[in-house]
Order: sequence, then C-alpha cells, then structure tokens
Amino acid sequence: MSQFSALIDDTWILEGCRTPFIDYCGAFGTLSPTDMGIKVAREALARSGVAATAIESVIAGSMAQADFDAYMLPRHIGLYAGVPIATPSTLAQRICGTGFELFRQAADQIALGYARTALVVGTESMTRNPIAAYTHRSGFRLGAPVEFKDFLWEALDDPAARVSMIQTAENLARRYGITRPEVDAYASQSQARALAAQERGLFDEEIVTVDNEVLALEGYEPRAIRLPRKTAAQSRDTHPRHSPVEVLAGLRPVYEGGVQTAGNSSALVDGAAAAVVVHGGYLREHGLHALARLRGAAAAGVPPEIMGIGPVPAIQALLQRAGLRLDEIGLFEVNEAQGAQTLAVARELEIDLDRLNVNGGAIAIGHPLAATGVRATLTLARELRRRGLRYGIASACVGGGQGMALLIENPDA
Repeated sequence: MSQFSALIDDTWILEGCRTPFIDYCGAFGTLSPTDMGIKVAREALARSGVAATAIESVIAGSMAQADFDAYMLPRHIGLYAGVPIATPSTLAQRICGTGFELFRQAADQIALGYARTALVVGTESMTRNPIAAYTHRSGFRLGAPVEFKDFLWEALDDPAARVSMIQTAENLARRYGITRPEVDAYASQSQARALAAQERGLFDEEIVTVDNEVLALEGYEPRAIRLPRKTAAQSRDTHPRHSPVEVLAGLRPVYEGGVQTAGNSSALVDGAAAAVVVHGGYLREHGLHALARLRGAAAAGVPPEIMGIGPVPAIQALLQRAGLRLDEIGLFEVNEAQGAQTLAVARELEIDLDRLNVNGGAIAIGHPLAATGVRATLTLARELRRRGLRYGIASACVGGGQGMALLIENPDA
C-alpha cells in the first residue's frame, strides 16, 4: 500500500485559538466565515508573540461558498489580520480533514523554504451554506424543473457510492457489530466529557469571546462582526448538553433499523479556529515557547461507502513513518462525524476509549468542517500539556473515502 505520509522537521505550533462553536442558525448564523476567520487570526497572532507583519504565508480553509466574496476569503483574512500586503495567501480543502491539511501545507512551505512563519485559519458557516442551482445560467425554460437545492443537505450524499454520510456509518456499524446502545452510550459520554471540560474551564483558554466589532483595515473598506439584535457576546460552545442514554435511546434513527440519530452524530455548528506555525530557527531566535511540535502527517484513501474508517490507515501510516507504537501515543482526537464511525475506528485500532476524545468530540462540541481539524489539534496539544504526555494524534475521516492524521509532540514532556 502506498503511503502519503511524511515526518515534519523542526516545525512548531506557537499558539492558537478558536471561537466558541455555536449551534446552526444560532448567534453566528448571520456571520461571514471570513469575519470569523479574521477574528481568530488576530487573536492567534496576539497570543503567539509573533507580529502580524512577520507572517510570510496565510493558509485558510472553508468548505462552503458562504459569502459572495468567498473566493477571496484567505486573502481577506490575512489582510484584515494585519499581515503585509506582500504576503501571499491560499485556500486549501480536504473536506472534514481541512484543518489538518492546513497544518500539513504550512509545514511543507516551511520545509521548502517558502516561509518561516505561517498563519493557518479554518472557518466555516454551516448555517450560510447556500441554496444553490447549477443549471440556470442560461435561463429558465417553460415548464422545466427549477433546480435550486439545499447545498448542505445535498453535500451529505456521495453519488459515486450512492450513499449518504450517515449510511457510511451504518455500513461500519454492521461490519463491526456496533449496536445502537453502544453508539448512544458513546454519544452520552462525549456530551458528559464536554460538559465536564466546560465546567472545569478547560475550553476557556482556547476560546476567544466574540462580540459586535468593527474589523478595520487602513485604506480599505471596514468589515464587521454583527451578532443578531439583543444577542450577548458569545464565549461558550452552545451544543454540549446533559444527554442521558435513556433520552438518546428515544430518538428515531435516521434510517429505519439503523444506529445513527440526530443525538449521536456530529452537531451542526458555526465557528473558526486559527494557529501560528513557525520554523524552529525562528522560534529559537525570538525566544518563543511553543504549544506543540508538528512531527508528522498522513492521509489515506478508503472505499467511499465506508469513508468513516479513513482515520485507521492514516494513523497506521503515520505510526509506521514515525517508528512509533500505538501504545506510545498518549491521547487521540478522532473527529466524531458519527458515533458508530468513531467506535469502528477505535475498535479496529484497539484504542482505549480513556485515551480518545477525553474532553468530548464533535457529537458534543460540533463539527464546523474546515475549523474542526485546527480545533482538535489545539485541544489535543493543550491536553497533552496538562497531563504531561509526550505524543498525541489528531485525525478525521473525509467524505469521498479518505482519512487524515497529524502527530504532535508536547515540548514540555
């Protein structure tokens, strides 16, 4: 099997942050992903100790065409974050693995000498996914179907395999003998862990409060964050909630006889996350202390009809490339696209659930596509530091049949 994997040399995540993740059609429902991206980019730079004027590359990700200036999203994020006019920007996407892809591309640019400093930003408005039509540019014929569709809903289907993303999880549930009670128990645990992390303030250090704000750039038109009228500043994730197994058990499955429900699948939320990545030479020259070291990245393809198993070959390739055993990895973050999918990954790799998504995952916190990988990596880095553990792997399955994984190291371990 070919391996798309590599070790990463002397590349560091200095700091990062995220917005709270806010439920679909909630307080962030009117916000442009560009503006959410600017907000976290500015905050990540402020926390990192790196001046915006020192950033030499901007890499941003956003899946949805959620604004009319979406083509310029990475450029506008960089400029309004204060990076120099001469600093280029690019848009990257690997669907649910986009956040990890941003780190991989930053590491590649640094290794190849394009830049010594990079700003990575994942931002997503699930609410503002458009109602779109692709067949009416030349007009409307009398009596012909009007083909406007919900982009977000349609994007859940893979026409190659003729399955929805939920059906791919159902396929894994059958393959691994995963039952509805097991999936509900896992979802209840994810919610409980996220609530406990909130109560202990563990997310506070990674979240930047979002309120009404003008985002000015001298010489250019101002942008702004405007929350809905009478909406308070947002500083906490809104989806984590008390979710007893008996309550989850009462929800109807998406497919008759299946295991997946609205309560044990990833939550639809809006949000953004950003980080500053630098070469080790820059870090040492400026006396900076990093949050984590990037050690390796891997991606892999799997059959589209079982796309949720994608983290397995990606993690295996990463471990093989790094010469590490599974038991040497202190913690794992695997995106909870669906409960059955996450359990299938854990079962195949034999990951102890006590090391997996220890502060909850996307079932509780939510999954704003391009922001998820950045969020998971930052959450993992902070938890490694709190526990004094050395290595962690963050991973996600990817629609269409892929998986992606990052290996990070705690510099203080």
